[in-house]
Amino acid sequence: MITTSALELRDALPAAGALLGLDLGTQTIGTAFCDAGWRFASPGKTLKRGKFGADKALLAALIAERDIKGIVIGLPLNMDGSEGPRSQSSRAYARNLAVLGLPILLWDERWSTASATSALIAQDFSRAKRAERIDSAAAAVILQAAIDALAGGFA
Repeated sequence: MITTSALELRDALPAAGALLGLDLGTQTIGTAFCDAGWRFASPGKTLKRGKFGADKALLAALIAERDIKGIVIGLPLNMDGSEGPRSQSSRAYARNLAVLGLPILLWDERWSTASATSALIAQDFSRAKRAERIDSAAAAVILQAAIDALAGGFA
């Protein structure tokens, strides 16, 4: 199942469960994880993006290691809410990940990088450290927004 509705994902996971958040970049994949009760998201590793088969193997290992029950992928919408080529790329990635057998939520990621950057600056990370952590921090922002909607019963 691939959806843009938090309610549909929540219905697919009635017992909740840990989720994996992904921020798909052209060269990296930021990861984040949340607890089984959908209370908080934490940044994970930033993975070097390669061929899909290699990406899938890395993600499958993370899924098995953390007993993940669902995936949240950032959907890069334009500021007016329309979809462009990057959104289509995220949708294609989600379709390819569907072979893992987990429900997938595509979540609006507008402002996630800006929000993550602000948070890292507030924590006084250097420019170099921010560059290393921005993708996983953005994945955590995306995942936190999604689990807030899941736990609160919105969208």
